[in-house]
Amino acid sequence: MNKEFLPLCRPALNDNDMNAVIKVLQSGWITTGQQSHALETLITQHIGAAYAITLSSATAGMHLALLALGIGPGDEVITPSLTWVSTINMITLLGAKPVFVDVDPHTLMTDAERIGSLITSKTKLIIPVHYAGAPLDLDALYALSTRYNIPILEDAAHALGTYYKDRPIGQTGHCIFSLHAIKNITTAEGGIFTTQDKALAERIRRLRFHGLGVDAFDRQHQGRRPQAEVIEPGFKYNMPDLCAVLAIGQLQRIGSITQKRQQLAKLYQNKLQSIAGITPLNVPHYSHVHCWHLFIIRIDPQTFGLNRDDFIEALKNHNIGAGIHFKACHSQHYYQKLYQDSLNDIEERLPNTIINSEQICSLPLFPDMTPEDVNRVISTIIQISEQHHEA
Repeated sequence: MNKEFLPLCRPALNDNDMNAVIKVLQSGWITTGQQSHALETLITQHIGAAYAITLSSATAGMHLALLALGIGPGDEVITPSLTWVSTINMITLLGAKPVFVDVDPHTLMTDAERIGSLITSKTKLIIPVHYAGAPLDLDALYALSTRYNIPILEDAAHALGTYYKDRPIGQTGHCIFSLHAIKNITTAEGGIFTTQDKALAERIRRLRFHGLGVDAFDRQHQGRRPQAEVIEPGFKYNMPDLCAVLAIGQLQRIGSITQKRQQLAKLYQNKLQSIAGITPLNVPHYSHVHCWHLFIIRIDPQTFGLNRDDFIEALKNHNIGAGIHFKACHSQHYYQKLYQDSLNDIEERLPNTIINSEQICSLPLFPDMTPEDVNRVISTIIQISEQHHEA
């Protein structure tokens, strides 16, 4: 226990990133302004989207996107239960119904075939999730979207830096990226909405700042025009420059950040092969670039010797952090009560979701880790396994 705590994640920040924040503080303009605009421009250049809007969080992006796409009472939205609960919360708060779709047991991503079986006349939107840094099979999903004339909103919270068949995630369709503190690129808190649809982009930009017909920042006059009018009621979801500037340097070196994560993930994969009861996620079979936002394993309690929750506690006792991404949304307390009459039916169609929700664990992964750190995690896992088998 004399070793320093190894966290699940740590931001990939350098001195230049931190100095950039100081310069924003010294400039006298710390809310939404030039830096937020610069980040939007860099995002569009990096992924090839026509429009990018910075937001206070990916959850804010989900809320505004659902509103802008007209989702409301009586509508159904197909999305996995194995995702972060903010998506389900936003769907529910707007009076719509989340229809949970199962995932592949080995990649934890859904697909067109599973989604297609759940489409009804009430289905108004599909929200599939790029998982852990791997991409969904988008060609099949967009063919389904075209066939049924149902829009897709890609949950790309894990996928900034991910490519599908040589295309950056976000290059087509509507996407929401997270810039939360644990993400590969961070603004501490923040999100990005991207799209090729000008009208949709303009509405989300308006909704993020009170529904005013102009931005919080007028790029010519360093302030809001006094004649700004409320076009429709909106929210306060804009990203301040103080946050935006933090991501600009990271985005410019995203290639090296991704490469380091890939190297660490490969080391994990090689070294975990010999440990019974531990199985990493599979990578997709189609051409892609994995950005390795997370390195997720599944723990088979019968083979390994203890369950996932006890395993995480054992790692903690060895000064190693771990996480769960995610507990299935339908198993959360509120949704257990909300869907109590249909819970059996929901769970019958989610066998892969349920077993993975009970077994998945995210191991430490961040660019400043060393091969020695990975070896420490591996040797600790072996030690934990041996101790419980002996017991």
